[in-house]
Amino acid sequence: MSGADGERKQSRDGDKFFEALKQYWGHDGFRPRQEEVVRSLAAGRDVCVVMPTGGGKSLCYQLPAVLEEKRTAVVISPLIALMQDQVAQLRQMGIPAVFLNSAVVEADRGEIKRKATAGEYRLMYISPERAVMEGTGAWLGKAPVSFFAIDEAHCISEWGHDFRPEYRQLSKLRKLFPDRPIAAFTATATQQVRHDIVEQLGLRDPLKSVSSFRRENLRYVVQQCKGGMQDDCVVEAVKRVKEGNVIVYAPTVARVGEIIDLLEESGIAAVGYHGQMDSTARRENQEKWMSEEARVLVGTIAFGLGINKPNVRAVVRLGLPDSIEQLYQETGRAGRDGLPADCYLFWEKKDNGLRAFFINQIQDPTEKEHAWQRYHQMQQFVAAGKCRQKEICAHFGEATKWERCGICDICAGLPNWLAEREHTRRRSTRSSQNHNRALEEARFEMNPTVRVNEELREFLREWRRNVARQKMTAAFVVMHDTTLDALCEARPKTLTELRRISGMGEKKCEIYGEEILEVFRRFGRGERASKEWHARPSTPSLETLELLDKGHSFEEIAQIRGRKVTSVVALVADLIAKGEMKLKPQWVDPAKCEQIREASKQVGTEWLKPIKDALPEEISYEEIRLVVAELRHKKKQEGKAG
Repeated sequence: MSGADGERKQSRDGDKFFEALKQYWGHDGFRPRQEEVVRSLAAGRDVCVVMPTGGGKSLCYQLPAVLEEKRTAVVISPLIALMQDQVAQLRQMGIPAVFLNSAVVEADRGEIKRKATAGEYRLMYISPERAVMEGTGAWLGKAPVSFFAIDEAHCISEWGHDFRPEYRQLSKLRKLFPDRPIAAFTATATQQVRHDIVEQLGLRDPLKSVSSFRRENLRYVVQQCKGGMQDDCVVEAVKRVKEGNVIVYAPTVARVGEIIDLLEESGIAAVGYHGQMDSTARRENQEKWMSEEARVLVGTIAFGLGINKPNVRAVVRLGLPDSIEQLYQETGRAGRDGLPADCYLFWEKKDNGLRAFFINQIQDPTEKEHAWQRYHQMQQFVAAGKCRQKEICAHFGEATKWERCGICDICAGLPNWLAEREHTRRRSTRSSQNHNRALEEARFEMNPTVRVNEELREFLREWRRNVARQKMTAAFVVMHDTTLDALCEARPKTLTELRRISGMGEKKCEIYGEEILEVFRRFGRGERASKEWHARPSTPSLETLELLDKGHSFEEIAQIRGRKVTSVVALVADLIAKGEMKLKPQWVDPAKCEQIREASKQVGTEWLKPIKDALPEEISYEEIRLVVAELRHKKKQEGKAG
């Protein structure tokens, strides 16, 4: 240890902040900007913190709360699942914490309030709706509140991408608790939104901590897709991820089902997540993904807030997001471990019409104006032809000294596999081929070598999954991936060695210490993980064919397979287009078939909308899709014969 390092360590000894950081979180040091925020909040100062997803926002309010004995920090968070996970993690660290939301039964609420009034919790999570509910201020006034922490604080601003009216009412907190500090946290806030947060919450001379919006390990790739290109791109983007996890964001519930079937047909196990699933199924699928039973999760934007999984190697976004903030939030779930990750945006021209349709449904004129503003910003982003990272930073008001990130599709060109696909589609010229050769030199390393024993890591993952199932909690609550990898690297033999590992706080060592050491001993004796715990891809087309053979209708198959009818029809149409099954007369009335064929002769079969526009209203997209699939197959056969 150098003299300077020794002095730093000595200065930390006896420092209550570093002692708590080590005792509860098992960390020796803070991440950038955390310490300043922690000390300011502990000193009673208001704070407004903008920190990227994965930057460690939650520790900024959890640590000062831990130091306040017999007092409670009130955390306002909009997500029930996030509250539950954070409380579970805090309890495993030996920190008294609780959540109070609609998931808590009436009988338990009184007991929670009584304990909160007695100062038995260090942190209490409540929803914004409950925070502004009649009577909440009165009973909280009797509790020894240390401070208020407001998560997703951008929701308070009408200029934010995710404005929520109940957040606006949180301005009451300053009047009800004038002497209590208020801390606002967000990952996505422009300068305008930051000013609005400070004003609405009545923050007094707050510490304003704004981290850089640049994520140097993320490669942004934006590609407009035509025809069936989007499906091919999704499959290829997912296939190229050999290690870690993938999130695919789909614009609709129906599209979630289609993408899962598409991936599973390609031999990739995937699970779904959307608002129309019941909460148990959502939770189970999230847990399968978190524990890496299934490495790919396909969801709507309902998935991801509060997810803290370090090794997401790719985020694939289908369709244009509502705003640059939403894009930044979604892609921010990738590469939290600091290793390279890809962020793909595959969009189609029809996305513009869909967004415009939804914006025109907005009744409030101010809200509609803001939505149009975000729409135009998104259009400019995809068309700008400027460094993606620089454009994102500029959007959030960050002035950068650098001009190019060097790795996005604008700075370094498309990844080779996508460039080749694009060049083929454009019947490439000599110059574009030369450009593609140049791309070879700027290849972005997507699968960095992690120096851990893969068999040991797999053995520990299986142990973690089994513990999580026994405790009926999420795998990452038991142990984060980064801690698991640190264990693989260190291979501790004693509890003393185990305590030195980042992420292994005192309570965690107490709960799992002997068990973890026994896992290492078993591994040393030759035990290995079973292969059974990883999800295997299903065969959607085979399942659908079997159900059709049994006489089930599309509606019945959709119910049996947990899909939308449109997804089932899309799968059947794909089978028809491949020549693996024939169009049956009971699916589309023969007279309608003839009308669809005639319209297709006039406008072609590349797009469905022109065909739909040329037909009577009673002919559905599903019927058109099935007939067009048959026409495409015939055209392909004729091409082969010719």
